[in-house]
Amino acid sequence: MNARQIDPPEHLYADELAFLAAADSGPRPPGWKLTPQAVVTFIAGSAGRPVPGPDGRQVSIAPKFVGERALVERCVVTLAGERGLLLVGEPGTAKSMLSELLAAAVCGTSALAVQGTAGTTEEQLRYGWNYALLLAKGPSREALVPSPVLTAMTTGAVARVEEITRCLPEVQDALVSILSDRRLVLPELPDDSVAYAAPGFCVIATANLRDRGVSEMSAALKRRFNFEVVPPIADFDAEVALVTRQARAAVQRVGAAYAVDEAVLETLVTAFRDLRTGSTVEGWEVERPSSVMSTAEAVAVAASIGLSTAYLPGPDPLSLLPGHLVGVVRKDDPADHARLLAYWDGALRRRAEAGGRMWRQLWEQRDVLRD
Repeated sequence: MNARQIDPPEHLYADELAFLAAADSGPRPPGWKLTPQAVVTFIAGSAGRPVPGPDGRQVSIAPKFVGERALVERCVVTLAGERGLLLVGEPGTAKSMLSELLAAAVCGTSALAVQGTAGTTEEQLRYGWNYALLLAKGPSREALVPSPVLTAMTTGAVARVEEITRCLPEVQDALVSILSDRRLVLPELPDDSVAYAAPGFCVIATANLRDRGVSEMSAALKRRFNFEVVPPIADFDAEVALVTRQARAAVQRVGAAYAVDEAVLETLVTAFRDLRTGSTVEGWEVERPSSVMSTAEAVAVAASIGLSTAYLPGPDPLSLLPGHLVGVVRKDDPADHARLLAYWDGALRRRAEAGGRMWRQLWEQRDVLRD
């Protein structure tokens, strides 16, 4: 097998999925690989209680999505019905990760995905044509090129549409008839003109709240989705653990050792949470940048610091944090640079004066922000 930078969840957790499929003999919705309860357990974990298997083994399932179990349960219930699931939230709140995990657990593949952009066309949600075969043989199933959505329909799988509000409204509305009628008309094939949804077919879409106004969904399409808001991680320790785990995995994938102290990561996550929420745990107000200070961005910074430490040893990892923070806040609005400086002169300075060693070291790096 060729090496991959990132394994999809159906491959990364293949052993867990096979174990859960054998361990839970409860009722499954038509076409599902796992029972709804097993899907929830796969994503949210077994809460410290090992799952008994048919062969006498007991396996503890670790959570893969950091969030409320009730949110995962509602998502699973939606997919068991005939409505689409729309995951909305701020950028970087693991909507795509949750979408992939759900698809892998329900149908065994997360690969039937369309990435929504301003350039996404209706054919990418319905079907296109192999024009060489079309010219040679005319309209036929052989010449038809199914979209991931059409493939999911005919095989009873989960179709994923990422960033659906990045698509133009007329492209989005290609899903209306698919979600309501559970079939797709192929008028070019008069003798085989309808593709029907097989049992198990469902659609998961994602949309970030900052782009919802780019191409607002029509009322007709909204009615065919259940909306679930994926919030930022509320628990500090859980966010630190996630950033640590994901950053370590990113560095280890390139064959390097991850050697960033946990105290550095705690400082990084604290700074991101301060700027994201507009207040500190001490109750001090912080001017929020317009840039996205998400957990995903924190993971990217932690991974970059880890790679720098592995390949360019020398500087204290903490000294690299200010430069990376500047890079994050300047992505959307140059004025955010001034907001970061205000944070340094306010909350960070007060922490340094209170005797926090890590914060004092960061304060001493203030000149980096001015470059």
